[in-house]
Amino acid sequence: MDPTPEINPEAPPANWREAVSDLLSSRVELIQMEAKQASAAGAVKAAALTAMVIAIAFTWALLLAGGIPLIAWLSGVQWPLIALATAAAHLLLALVMLARLRRQGSPVFPITRNEFKRDREWFRNLKPPQ
Repeated sequence: MDPTPEINPEAPPANWREAVSDLLSSRVELIQMEAKQASAAGAVKAAALTAMVIAIAFTWALLLAGGIPLIAWLSGVQWPLIALATAAAHLLLALVMLARLRRQGSPVFPITRNEFKRDREWFRNLKPPQ
């Protein structure tokens, strides 16, 4: 359901000031609604980013503290080489997550953009008062 009021481009408003005022107030309401939605989506993204950073930090610390000496002991490979390989793997994981964050999501303010397009068309088709 479209929450915006319909504007009939064929019936000119009786009072131009009132029509412009109504139009502007409806657009401000629409922007406020979509700003709330965009804010909620941004909060979800920020929470996911925070969780990702914490998880990477804990993984890194646990691998350094326990995994690297264990692998070195089991394999006979010197631990600095294992530490470098682990660092490379985590860097690759971080780059993959960064690419995922940069992926373009849904467009912001889609209803408002559509209404602004309709408004421009409506203004183009208006005839000056006589």
